[in-house]
Amino acid sequence: MSQKERDLAEDAEWKIFQKNTFTRWANEHLKQAKSSVTDIQTDFSDGLRLISLVEVLSGQKFARVNKRPTFRTQKLENVTMVLKFLEEHEGLKLVNIGNFYLSISSDFIDSTDIVDSRLKLILGLIWTLILHYSISLPMWEGEEELPQDDRGKGPTAKQRIVSWVNSKMPDLPVKNLTTDWNSGVAIGALVDACAPGLCPDWDTWGNRKPIENATEAMTAAEQWLEVPQLIRPEEMIDPKVDEKAMMTYLSQFPNAKLKEGAPLRPKINPARVRAYGPGLEPTGNTIGTPARFTVETFSAGRAQLEIIVLSPSGESVPCEVIKNEDRNLTYSCAYVPKKEGQYRVIIKYSGKEIPNSPYMIQVQGAPGDPKKVKLSGPGIEANGANFVGRRTFFNAFTAEAGAGTLAVEITDPIGRKDTIKPRITRADEQSPYLIEYTPKMEGEHRVTVYFAGQQVPTTPLPVKVGPRKCYTCIFRILRSTDQPILFQI
Repeated sequence: MSQKERDLAEDAEWKIFQKNTFTRWANEHLKQAKSSVTDIQTDFSDGLRLISLVEVLSGQKFARVNKRPTFRTQKLENVTMVLKFLEEHEGLKLVNIGNFYLSISSDFIDSTDIVDSRLKLILGLIWTLILHYSISLPMWEGEEELPQDDRGKGPTAKQRIVSWVNSKMPDLPVKNLTTDWNSGVAIGALVDACAPGLCPDWDTWGNRKPIENATEAMTAAEQWLEVPQLIRPEEMIDPKVDEKAMMTYLSQFPNAKLKEGAPLRPKINPARVRAYGPGLEPTGNTIGTPARFTVETFSAGRAQLEIIVLSPSGESVPCEVIKNEDRNLTYSCAYVPKKEGQYRVIIKYSGKEIPNSPYMIQVQGAPGDPKKVKLSGPGIEANGANFVGRRTFFNAFTAEAGAGTLAVEITDPIGRKDTIKPRITRADEQSPYLIEYTPKMEGEHRVTVYFAGQQVPTTPLPVKVGPRKCYTCIFRILRSTDQPILFQI
């Protein structure tokens, strides 16, 4: 049997992985409707449980439902109603991938795919719902802004998950969502990163006991982080584990919350401390201007933070350190350079230097003038086209403002200043700054810009953010008997 034939077979491994995981995912949501499915291939055929699932996911109720669909026409009406809702109310649009057209517009809808229990099409539908409601829409806490590609498109769902995972566990970076997880060590590292001390010994596990490793980590995640096992330990360690099944499982972790009473045994690990901010940038800091930065210790365990700032002549420079009572256990730090030259900032945690320490900072003479900074772009328009979940941007022109670093603070509608972390980039010292950010909630935001340690006087700027407008895809695959199904990730 050829590889193509194996992929098309009813018992193809990818189908089994996806069917198992997608069934568990559906049941986790159907609990809210006091319903469940045993076999997604057949249990959605009358449309009733599909309606219940979409009602839970969307928060909308369907008015006209055939509650006792005995006849085929009644089943088709139920399924068609759901697909049209997803198109007309959830913004799901046409996508063309190779020889396959994915759509739910009336020209392509054929609800018989669901009613007649065509497994690979049903898997495609559920995957689209997972992408739309569990992965594509939310901005995760701690998620970094990823750059757009050459065509102006943002990161794929897979790229987002890999990026978020690697931001949580820099000690064990992963390159994929399949084989890098087979040993069970990576899931242990992720669980411990989300709840330091929940799997403190993951770095001693090794590769010899993958099932034990995965079981310990996934059980802890389910019990204390409320992350259901949408994929089982024995499936995760399978070399042929399905990527979409893994994405479905891992996408639960960004929103995981630690329950009270968890048996935490945190280890102190200075390598997990993160430090960032303009006060640590190699250039842009100036004499007499506070150089500010942040130290984040959430994943490193509880220990003593020590910061040493040395002037160009080796003298100690006072550094203010304020402990913030926030979820990421951060410290706000600031020092004021008094002379030009290269400064050294040494950051120690539990007596050991953190990664990238010491930081070398070149301090220049007179600070720049924030009054000469010019701002423009949709990201600072009061009533522009800014929406929840959609990345926006603006530029800061500092060529005439002199020396200094740029910092941006975004306050959300309820006054929080740490929920949106803007991405600030610059091609070179002559180019304007590009500031990108993604709003997470509807309402008026305030954008405040600082240059050379001082607030740009034209800010803060009010920015109205409208409700989410998202466009993804749901499928209608024109029949092809000689090719496996393709989905976009």
